[in-house]
Amino acid sequence: MGLLPDIARDLGVSIPLAGQVVTAYALGVAVGAPLLAVATARMPRKKVILLSVAIFILGNALSAVAPGYLFLIAARVIAAFAHGTMFGVGAVVAASVVPPGKRASAIGLMFTGLTLANILGVPFGTFVGQGLGWRATFWFITGLGVVALVPVALFIPFVKADPSANLGREFAVLRRGSVLLALSTTVFASASVFVLFTYIVPILQDVTGFAPRQVTPILLMIGVGLTIGITLGGRFSDRGVMRAMILVLAALTVALLLMPPVLPYRIPTLAMIFLWSMLAFGGVPAFQSRVVDQASDAPNLASTINIGAFNLGNAGGALLGGLVIDRGFGLQAVPVAAAAVAAIAALTAIAGAARERNSTSRGRS
Repeated sequence: MGLLPDIARDLGVSIPLAGQVVTAYALGVAVGAPLLAVATARMPRKKVILLSVAIFILGNALSAVAPGYLFLIAARVIAAFAHGTMFGVGAVVAASVVPPGKRASAIGLMFTGLTLANILGVPFGTFVGQGLGWRATFWFITGLGVVALVPVALFIPFVKADPSANLGREFAVLRRGSVLLALSTTVFASASVFVLFTYIVPILQDVTGFAPRQVTPILLMIGVGLTIGITLGGRFSDRGVMRAMILVLAALTVALLLMPPVLPYRIPTLAMIFLWSMLAFGGVPAFQSRVVDQASDAPNLASTINIGAFNLGNAGGALLGGLVIDRGFGLQAVPVAAAAVAAIAALTAIAGAARERNSTSRGRS
């Protein structure tokens, strides 16, 4: 996301069109997650993760050599195909090695890898891209993928696939109302985050007035906020998943609504963005844990599809943010659109909680 202005300039496209590179990656995750989950259903979980990393390496190498916009879109889709399976299977492996009461924390700890990537990768990638060109960033990511194969091979525990895996049974969980509500919450919550996150660099530069060299440490600050949020969110979720989801989404909605008036002012903007960054990923452990809980008889597919749901939200968020800008509402309207989507996510979470209470009441009666 920090490379969008450079990609747009180099490939001769607009910022909103460059933003669709993010959309393409996210859609690749949403489509690739169930397909790869089905194809690897009976493969040992460690081999699935290794395969995912290898596909990721290929996609990023192709991104680095992309001769044009459409080739770059295709390369991002290839890289994205492994993403959902990597995080979905990874979440199930993480949850399987801890007691039931610690599953949300374990999933949150695994996703801390994603937030650490935001702390280090987004600002460093932006720095490299501004100095050496955006292609250099993708080459660097490719190299990191190669390096990552080693600890994955050495340290991830061997977890067998379920030999009785039944695709019909696995996909049947998608007909459950509780699972669909949980997935909907994930989609809308993620969309809310990426309405703003996709266009954070143009907002910081064009609205708040930060110079390009000042954006990198701000992205670092956002990464710190994401890590704090997901760590605290995992601990909070262990005490009550539904309560954590609803409270985080309500707070996220309010924070986004308070953001537009302060965007012209640097210090208040930094404070609001840090608060937003903590809330943005604070619900991730709850979202993932909720889907695994509601589809406990098909955890691999459900967990993987939930990663696809995250990225479907990413795609929708990037698209919605681009539409807000294209329709002339301006960059300051982007947080308002994000707040509207966060409010919808909160409503789906409330509906899920109500459904759970009603089911419990019927069970007791």
